[in-house]
Amino acid sequence: MADLLTDAEFDTFRKVIYDQSGITFSATNRSILDGRLKENLREKQIATVGEYYKLIMSDEKEMKQMLDSVTTNLTRFFRNQPHFDALVNYVIPHIIEQKRKTGDQRINIWSAGCSTGEEPYTLAMILCDTLPSPYRFNIMASDISLKSLMVGQQGFYPDSRVTGIPPKYLARFFKKVEKGYQATPELMSHIKFDYHNLRNDSGVRNFDIVFCRNVLIYFDEPAQKAVIDRFYNAMAPHSYLFIGHSESLFGMDTKFEFLKTEWACLYQKNEG
Repeated sequence: MADLLTDAEFDTFRKVIYDQSGITFSATNRSILDGRLKENLREKQIATVGEYYKLIMSDEKEMKQMLDSVTTNLTRFFRNQPHFDALVNYVIPHIIEQKRKTGDQRINIWSAGCSTGEEPYTLAMILCDTLPSPYRFNIMASDISLKSLMVGQQGFYPDSRVTGIPPKYLARFFKKVEKGYQATPELMSHIKFDYHNLRNDSGVRNFDIVFCRNVLIYFDEPAQKAVIDRFYNAMAPHSYLFIGHSESLFGMDTKFEFLKTEWACLYQKNEG
């Protein structure tokens, strides 16, 4: 088993991780990186950090697995309820008002950094319940963690993970199975889970709503701005961005407008 990362090895790996994903590791969270790399070496039976570095640099699949292993995936259903209150009471009515002008009846949503899927499933439950006919919606749920995406795609959650779901939603959108709950086909049909590295352009456009919560905190300021600019370019002329309650675009040179609603603060894109 390799020793703890040397200063040089720490600098090497944090540069690779930053270049590949925009995620920043500082001296304060060095132990997290160290522990997760050590686990990777143990699983792959690799003796030294140097050997592991050569492996990830020569194999794209191994690079993705390494990035997966160093990301933190903390989430839960209906996390930060005021955001969803603002979605239902302010954002959806305003989007529908705009859609009426064009005749477009589809609402496009991106859950970026969706982790194991609790956020996009929460969005899908809310919209199935509240979106008026004839409007429809679809959700693109993306993450850099392939393991997390697999959980979301399966739609199965242990009993302990569904505690935040209101009883009426749990009864309507999930089926009780052994040791947990399985999302219904109806709910799952609204969500497409896909691997995406926020360092890159998704290539998808015209999102009416983007949720990217508690992701920017892992990026430094230049990487944050690059991600925010890519979101702006991917969004429809009149659209809305939700970021984490501890995150802010203040001081950042961005085209988004700050929006304070009765329920929560968010950002909007207003063009034309």
